[in-house]
Amino acid sequence: MTGGPGDGWPLGVARLVLDETDSTLSEADRRFEEFPGPAWILARRQTTARGRRGRPWKQPEGNFAGTFLTRVEGGPEAAALRSFTASLALYDAFVAVTGRTEPYSLKWPNDVLLNGGKVAGILLESIQRGGRMVGVGIGIGVNLAEAPAAADLPPEAVRPAALASETGVLATPEEFLTPLAQAMAAHERTLRDYGFAPIREAWLARAARLGEEIVARTGKAETRGIFDTVDEQGRLILQTPIGRQAIAAADVYF
Repeated sequence: MTGGPGDGWPLGVARLVLDETDSTLSEADRRFEEFPGPAWILARRQTTARGRRGRPWKQPEGNFAGTFLTRVEGGPEAAALRSFTASLALYDAFVAVTGRTEPYSLKWPNDVLLNGGKVAGILLESIQRGGRMVGVGIGIGVNLAEAPAAADLPPEAVRPAALASETGVLATPEEFLTPLAQAMAAHERTLRDYGFAPIREAWLARAARLGEEIVARTGKAETRGIFDTVDEQGRLILQTPIGRQAIAAADVYF
């Protein structure tokens, strides 16, 4: 179904709410041909949700699990920029439901922090047809009601945080979806009409640990340096003892 001005839903964006599915990312891949334009798929329960690098993603009752599905031109590089539009959309949605800006920051490449704890994560997966990328699914998980136990996470991971316990604001997944969809539509228009530059500028203005020392890990490789910026391709730029290093993909630790 699609919404309209009456309910605040962005025009031209489809909306599908399911009681249960294996994964909204998998659902997006299966249903790609059903949607001629962008679409949101929300599930109240996922049975086999996944996170980055194939890690399992736990979804306690009341938390948000959804995927934004869109067609993408320009290959994997263009698709990767959607982690920035999605991060900004999440930031805007949190501000909309809480009326506050100061607790939130964005962690490269795809997390949102609340009071320094991880409240939301993003996972991008390409949609392939005939050996060619035709779209991207942007999976989003948000700890609205409850955060996962810290014991279930790697010891060096950012502590988990939940919107309810950190701010006192209770929002259902359906209530959170509308401001998120509004913000995503706005940032997607900016990316389409003006390119990555304004998205990059807005993201950097909300970035966590900018100008501070962080660690980027890719497999067994580790790069430690000062978080200098994000470049025009969305790569992390670290200032290290051997010079500036550009990192396209990594897990970041503080």
